[in-house]
Amino acid sequence: MSEEILPRIREEIAALPPYRQGKQAGADAFKLSSNENPFEPLPSVVAALTAGTPINRYPDATAGALRARLGERYGVAPDAVHVASGSVAILYQLVQAAATVGDEVVYAWRSFEAYPGLPLVAGATGVQVPLTADSRHDLDAMAAAITDRTRVVIVCTPNNPTGPIVTSAEFAAFVARVPRDVLIVLDEAYAEFVTAPDAVDGLAERIFETHPNVVVLRTFSKAYGLAGLRVGYAIGHPRVLDAARTTAIPLSVTAAAERAAIASLDAEDELRARVAVIVERRTELVAGLREAGWDVPDAQGNFVWLPTGEATADVAAAFEDAGLIVRAFPGDGIRISVGEAESLPRVLAVAAAQRP
Repeated sequence: MSEEILPRIREEIAALPPYRQGKQAGADAFKLSSNENPFEPLPSVVAALTAGTPINRYPDATAGALRARLGERYGVAPDAVHVASGSVAILYQLVQAAATVGDEVVYAWRSFEAYPGLPLVAGATGVQVPLTADSRHDLDAMAAAITDRTRVVIVCTPNNPTGPIVTSAEFAAFVARVPRDVLIVLDEAYAEFVTAPDAVDGLAERIFETHPNVVVLRTFSKAYGLAGLRVGYAIGHPRVLDAARTTAIPLSVTAAAERAAIASLDAEDELRARVAVIVERRTELVAGLREAGWDVPDAQGNFVWLPTGEATADVAAAFEDAGLIVRAFPGDGIRISVGEAESLPRVLAVAAAQRP
């Protein structure tokens, strides 16, 4: 039998592992692997979803109603807002627009698992800058890693999966060192969970106005609980966002997602109350893990980080045996999402039994 002949694929793409989603959980387990919001959708959001969304018609390709609403919220023109199927989609669009063969994309590591694939898909080279000993971005080292080939720098705060934030002062000093023709993407997917008073807030500080090379990313997947609908947004200079819009897959934001996002903005007080509950659980979880002997970094998202190193696979298996599905990063650590209240005692019991 002759060998099957398949189309030729770029070598770097063939070698790139596909994005690995957090493992699903059975009916008797807690899924703490994907940083999802554990609360069910608000009734008003469900009502918006069921209010006659015309699924036989294409959605508004620009998500115009949502862009207008976000523009009003942040005091910018609708053209300074870009909406896509999750903030990670906007990351792909921006890197595709800014970088190509011979160019470089700088980001911290370990950080969001999708980052390594961004430059590779564009044909560019990723430059990974190690985190500090306390699991934070080393912005001095990232600035030093910028060369005349650098086109994009990604800063994730709070950092996924480790948890610490970048401070406002640190980010301001960093931006001052980055050439103005290099795109800086401030990925703030977990901003609503931040309680650190000195954390950078790209939207509240309107950094995109004083530095038009900065684009701020936010999402409705985490704090707003719309992970299954896939809707995120960016705020930045209209001409920069036009480049993202040019590389976007048309019609990727559904009408249902747009309606639900607008309804979520209408119900923001209720959603913020839910975020406060998650933050309380996060505080309890961090305190319990540290009491059990774990060196947990500052947690400012809706997750905590266990630096399990070479023991990662064994510790993750212990959690799974206890009906807790967590996210393991072999050789580095385990990320545990803050989930249902009932999951906390079980997480702490397993962690105490597996203490380093």
